[in-house]
Amino acid sequence: MNFLTHLLHLAGSGAFAYYSAAQIRDSKTRPNLLAGFYFAESGSVPFLSALSDRAATEGDTWLAEKLAKHASDETKHGQIFAHALQQMNKQVIDFKRQPQTTSTNKSQQRSPFFAAFFEGYTQEQLKPAVIDWDVFMASTYILELDASKDFERMAKVLPDNEPTARNLKLGMLSIAQDETGHAAYLYEAMMRRMSATKVQKLVDMWRTRKVNALLAMVGGILQRNGETRSLVQDSTRSESDSELVAT
Repeated sequence: MNFLTHLLHLAGSGAFAYYSAAQIRDSKTRPNLLAGFYFAESGSVPFLSALSDRAATEGDTWLAEKLAKHASDETKHGQIFAHALQQMNKQVIDFKRQPQTTSTNKSQQRSPFFAAFFEGYTQEQLKPAVIDWDVFMASTYILELDASKDFERMAKVLPDNEPTARNLKLGMLSIAQDETGHAAYLYEAMMRRMSATKVQKLVDMWRTRKVNALLAMVGGILQRNGETRSLVQDSTRSESDSELVAT
């Protein structure tokens, strides 16, 4: 990673850290942020499970087991966020049951972040059955590595004197540890397949893509004046009906 990219990485990461910390510290914006994390974590489970099956079919038992564990962790993370929302008397909106409008269809398109991150790749090329293993491993390694730091940073700004916030803090610290483990196995997987020099080159390339994607996302947030689409609604379940997740 060259010096300019490093500076942009620091600037983009700093801007996102400030924004996410402000969003999770504020009880009014916290639910929507957690809902976004819920969709991201839970939404990756089918993809990772399919990749695990593919790795097993290709004879890479080690990778198949790591991917299966990764999918299981993401399921747990989704449950942690869903439970945190339930404690705030909120739940994620089931968009599959929402009327399909033009605005809805647009919202389901690839986000500006991922559009920039995977620029040059089609949706078809990124499906689990055909995605290049190097692309998956390096791109996901960068995302998991950064997510571990982001979750830990956000957890630290949550107050300890509020039971709900403290439970969320413990859950997010647990998630951060899992993300660190995911980054570690993905790096090991790359080292199993190529030289250290090639791994570093690949990681640097995806780091640059992440920097560009993060700047695009921050720019989008500034254009919207921080406004985001609502992802939550008032809960229709009682606390006794919610699934308790041990952290």
